[in-house]
Amino acid sequence: MSAAARASQAPPAPAIRMSGITRSFGAVEVLRGVDLAVERGAICALLGSNGAGKTTLVRILTTLLRADSGEASVAGFDVSSRPAEVRRAISLTGQFTAVDGVLTGLENLVLMARLRHLPDPERAARELLRRFSLTEAGGRRASSYSGGMRRRLDLAMSLIGDPEVILLDEPTTGLDPEARLEVWQAVRELARGGTTVLLTTQYLEEAEQLADRIAILHRGRIIANGTLQELKELLPPARVEYVEKQPSLEEVFLAVIGAGSREEER
Repeated sequence: MSAAARASQAPPAPAIRMSGITRSFGAVEVLRGVDLAVERGAICALLGSNGAGKTTLVRILTTLLRADSGEASVAGFDVSSRPAEVRRAISLTGQFTAVDGVLTGLENLVLMARLRHLPDPERAARELLRRFSLTEAGGRRASSYSGGMRRRLDLAMSLIGDPEVILLDEPTTGLDPEARLEVWQAVRELARGGTTVLLTTQYLEEAEQLADRIAILHRGRIIANGTLQELKELLPPARVEYVEKQPSLEEVFLAVIGAGSREEER
């Protein structure tokens, strides 16, 4: 087999690759040699407590911060030597929405589409409103949206221009349980479209529900990385016990508000 044929059969390069990434702020070592690869089209959850270095890592991948040492690439572009190409290939959704409350949902999307130089901004905006179940709210000011709707609009804005990679930095922080479920559905929608997603979160259930692979960042290093099943296998074998399962507070909350909604419809 020729070299060209072997190259054509080789698996595609990861959408995100990091090797030996370090970063300090003064005497404080935040990242101490991070190695991580995220395959194209996958959802990777980066788990870590406050101060673990998650946001610092995201800032390096988005070219907002330079690493002290190590290598990182996004969509095949080195973040240090080719930052412009990286920025064109990615979208970032931070802990706080970038939605303009004075504008309607449609106007927010049209503005972003114009900034991305799309040929038909309004058509692209209306398609994303439909995709994220915001069509009926598209003519309302975003300031009137619920937290979950604002976050869904924020995610829709991040898809303008079809970025290859989306980085979500703790996207459900501060949301109530119902809004968090709305955002989870929106993230699944991103992955179904073939977008690679790197999701940072403190919520274990969020990673369990959404991620194809989970990486645990602790004290500046990745200490575990794998599928949920692979991570579970790191623990001793489970013991079979029969216990009465009580509903969680989140299940009670969702059941109660669902019952309330049905009563209002009668």
